[in-house]
Amino acid sequence: MKTLLAFSGSSRLHSLNAMLLQKGVHMAKAEGAVVETIDLRALDLPIYDGDYEASNGLPEGARTLKEAMREADGFLIASPEYNSKPTPLLLNAIDWASRPGEEDKAPLAVFRGKSAGLISASPGPLGGLRSLWALRAILQNISVTVVPTLAAVGSASPDLFEDPAFDSSNNGRRVHATLTELLRIEVRADV
Repeated sequence: MKTLLAFSGSSRLHSLNAMLLQKGVHMAKAEGAVVETIDLRALDLPIYDGDYEASNGLPEGARTLKEAMREADGFLIASPEYNSKPTPLLLNAIDWASRPGEEDKAPLAVFRGKSAGLISASPGPLGGLRSLWALRAILQNISVTVVPTLAAVGSASPDLFEDPAFDSSNNGRRVHATLTELLRIEVRADV
């Protein structure tokens, strides 16, 4: 049984990506996965700063995030698109999680041997796909295996995610395909 850590890069309340993430979490649980959802905004992470880290160590929010990442087999990440890239909130969380800490002295330890499924929603026609491409490159560069299928939901609205037929729609099938790959992939921790 796979364990997943699910999180959205959106800092907005009631965001489309938070709604999409909940759809993905529901689908993953239906497939037998154990899923923990973490709210990056609630972690209250300062902007990464090496001087801050040298003076104060890892903030509590970074330790919480790293512990949740350490416990998971993989990540389900909903990434909004800001100017063709992932959000500052998401990038900052990745930066903090990449730092060594008390439990893991090596940088990037919580990313090694992990897999990720990437999903995105946007009112625009591409559904945030450009942020997923950028995020895939970042994650692969820090030793995360990203599943090939990226699920970008274009022309998104709250009504779309409230529709009971979402799971059987083309969008729902794309999200399900990403989750299927994520739950089936085997990643070696020593790679």
